[in-house]
Amino acid sequence: MSKIVAIANQKGGVGKTTTTVNLSASLAALEKKVLVIDADPQANATSCLGIDEHDVTTGLYQCISEQVPVEEAIIHSPYDHLDLIPSHINLVGAELDMLEMKDREKILKKILDPIKDKYDFIFIDCSPSLGIVTVNSLTAADSVIIPVQCQYLSLEGLGKLLNTIRIIQNQLNPALAIEGFLLTMFDARVRLSNDVADDVRSHFEDMVFETVIHVNTKLGEAPSCGKPALHYDASSRGAEQYLELAHEFIKRQ
Repeated sequence: MSKIVAIANQKGGVGKTTTTVNLSASLAALEKKVLVIDADPQANATSCLGIDEHDVTTGLYQCISEQVPVEEAIIHSPYDHLDLIPSHINLVGAELDMLEMKDREKILKKILDPIKDKYDFIFIDCSPSLGIVTVNSLTAADSVIIPVQCQYLSLEGLGKLLNTIRIIQNQLNPALAIEGFLLTMFDARVRLSNDVADDVRSHFEDMVFETVIHVNTKLGEAPSCGKPALHYDASSRGAEQYLELAHEFIKRQ
């Protein structure tokens, strides 16, 4: 059964793209058929999978604004079982284009309907801004993974995000579920990291993934080479933890 999962948080720099790319690559390595949708105009997920956004002629923007068939936007990544619908800075323009469209909050859902069953999992890397593209992502999704950076300000932003999810559930997508909260950029040496992790676990209990993503140099280096950590340094702690997350994610299905 196919599943669409949005990776979302209204705070930037919490590990959304890192999680999208590395969880997808890990699931693909486990022979799950995976599609990544880069729904952020910064196109970081696109570049992290080795695609130069300047070479993108057909991506998410063209699907939304020019009604190009979604099949024409899919790029096969260098890795088996892993495909990509890339982004480009022009996705910013889609926000304006969509204002005039009928049922504008459900455009992405309609775009994905023809291909949804071709994949085991579709992951949408959301922008940190709550624009119409992000609303579309949450409306199209079956569930949402929420990366939480183990810093104080990340906790402050959680309330806003959960309120947004409630609005989406009430008005656009009643079936939207929270797949789980993922603790990221954890540093066991720092008391604040431990305090934030404890707070998140006490509030959300079983909704928090057991796997924790620690601060890891290789996770930071891999994007500069256009590779997921698993294909940059498979023995690194970051690669191992995202593979562990992939196994836990599968068990939750």
